Parts: sequence; C-alpha cells; structure tokens
Amino acid sequence: QVQLVESGGGLVQPGGSLRLSCAASGIIFNIYRMDWYRQAPGKQRELVATITTSGSTNYADSVKGRFTISRDNAKNTVYLQMNSLKPEDTAVYYCKSNLLSTYYWGQGTQVTVSS
Repeated sequence: QVQLVESGGGLVQPGGSLRLSCAASGIIFNIYRMDWYRQAPGKQRELVATITTSGSTNYADSVKGRFTISRDNAKNTVYLQMNSLKPEDTAVYYCKSNLLSTYYWGQGTQVTVSS
C-alpha cells in the first residue's frame, strides 16, 4: 500500500520559516520524481517545486529564492524548506510522487502565514 504522509505545517508569522516533510512508503522512492503542490482556499492546486531522481529542481516563480526542495532517498523523504514566508503562501501543501503515468498524492498539511 502506497502512502505519502506530509508533516511540518502550522501557523507562522510573515517572514518566518517552516520545513515540510513528506515520507513515502510502498514505492521505490528513488525512481520517482517528487513534487510539492499547494492549494489556497478558492484557488486551483498549483505546482510549487519539483525534484527529479537525479536531484534537479524547479520552482514556481512565486517561490523562487525563498523555497528549497530536497530529497533523502535513504529516508524515502522529500522536504520543502520555506523561508521568508508571506501571507499569500497560506495553503494546504501536498506532495506528489510521479513515475511516467503513475502518481500518488499525500493528504496535505496546512500552512498558515499570519500575524
């Protein structure tokens, strides 16, 4: 059974930092591309960051220079380090694993940026 379990969300003040984790089980983690998405209330889910099996990364323009995606294949975990958080970063954050046409989603973790 495949599971992706996100953690690390919470309430943070503007300018603060959070580190999200997504622990995978039931898949051969190191052959999957891993993504972080987010969905704010009333908005479509959007791609935030991607890391390939070789470690190449890509980011949405809105988070470039503030967010960093990384992976630890030994721990079957992908991370999203979020710095200089803004109120507009408030959303539910989801991780997704991708292998060709096969993909799995986590259940999401809430991030709220507010003073």
